[in-house]
Amino acid sequence: MFGSEMHLEGSQSARWYDRREMVLLAFLVGLATVVVGTIVAAVRGVGLWRQAKRTGGTIASELSSFEERAARAERNLAEWDRASSDLEAAVERLRISRARLQVLLDALERAQGRTRWLRVFIPL
Repeated sequence: MFGSEMHLEGSQSARWYDRREMVLLAFLVGLATVVVGTIVAAVRGVGLWRQAKRTGGTIASELSSFEERAARAERNLAEWDRASSDLEAAVERLRISRARLQVLLDALERAQGRTRWLRVFIPL
């Protein structure tokens, strides 16, 4: 009953294969499948690791660039805020100067109105 010997007993018919060879063949096919699967998984894992490393570097550089632009925007905003407050102060000074000028112009106009009759006597 062992090996390739064929003994026909009762209802058994002759088999064209040997059980030990089939078990060994199935084991080797399974082992080869596991080895190939492991190799494929390792290669894809290494590829994924490299891609993740590359992507992480890209994300880090983009994040750094974004932080730099955000800091620059914050500096510009602070500068524009300072310039805006300076402009508001200058506008307020200008308004005060215009009010003083208007007071002086009104005073000059009144003085000219009062002294207009003297111009008749003073030749220019």
